[in-house]
Amino acid sequence: RRFPATLRGQQPCQQGKAAMERVREVLQRLASQMPSGGGGGGGALPRLLGLGSVGVAGVAYGGSSCMFNVEGGHRVVMFNRFGGVQQRVRAEGTHLLLPWFQRPIDYDVRTKPRMIQSMTGSKDLQMVNISLRVLSRPDVPHLPQIYRELGTDYDERVLPSIVNEVLKAVVAQYNASQLITQREVVSRKIRALLVQRANDFHIVLDDVSITHLSFGREYTAAVEAKQVAAQEAERARFIVDKAKQEKRSTVIRAEGEAKSAQLIGDAIRDNPGYIQLRRLEAARDIASTLSKSTNKVYLDAGSLMLNVNDRPEALNLAAHSSLPLPLEAAPVAAAEIAPFDAEPTLGEVAAAATS
Repeated sequence: RRFPATLRGQQPCQQGKAAMERVREVLQRLASQMPSGGGGGGGALPRLLGLGSVGVAGVAYGGSSCMFNVEGGHRVVMFNRFGGVQQRVRAEGTHLLLPWFQRPIDYDVRTKPRMIQSMTGSKDLQMVNISLRVLSRPDVPHLPQIYRELGTDYDERVLPSIVNEVLKAVVAQYNASQLITQREVVSRKIRALLVQRANDFHIVLDDVSITHLSFGREYTAAVEAKQVAAQEAERARFIVDKAKQEKRSTVIRAEGEAKSAQLIGDAIRDNPGYIQLRRLEAARDIASTLSKSTNKVYLDAGSLMLNVNDRPEALNLAAHSSLPLPLEAAPVAAAEIAPFDAEPTLGEVAAAATS
């Protein structure tokens, strides 16, 4: 039979008395129901039943008061009224107890989590709000000393004070930016100092970790403004680089157009058939565009440059009377020739040559 009340250090006297009273009532009820016989032996049976009831009640009281159980994950420290707290720690299982002389004190030795928050200042005088999660348990061999010095609520008395002390000492060694970039280093240092301080009180820390780290509103606004300024500076630098690239591209394009105009002028001067070739290409493009149109177009062949069957002598610009020099001797200026991407027509070349 298990008696949960004894695990919490309560006296089992009341339970034993109640059990004894119940047994006595049952035996008295049975004795009253039995018929009384004649003679001197008729009163012996009630006496025997009374003695038996007292004996059974005594056994029930002793059994319930002289034993207690220790649950899994718990330990019991025994307090003796004559010797004080005993050094022996009772492990899990059933143990004997002397009623009234001894009193068991139960301890939960399993790891318990605890969240502690602290507001402290960094090295650059920035207020930092840190939340620390601590997993702690008592050191089992030192449970009697813990009971003498701290009691059963040892974690409530010790952990908040030492955690705040260690946090303030460690955070004051770092700047606000270092607390973010070197968070792992800060966490390891806090854990080492906390484990060392908790050992002085016989408390074992299984894990210490930083769960939350935040700064004041002013510092957060300053960091955001700094990031915005850095992005704007990067954007301005990109615009400058883009303008430089566009300028370089414009110079290169102009040089290419000048070279293209020079090459076209040299081709026209050295080979008059080049104009006829460009004319055929222009006529082919015009004919391809008109063939895809659903509309009807009535234009003369001269306007559409489709008169490709004209005699080659008509294209001999050197025979024109207004030219003071032959075509081979008259250089064509590069500025008077259209760029290479917009090919000149026959009329444009002739007008450039005559001018």
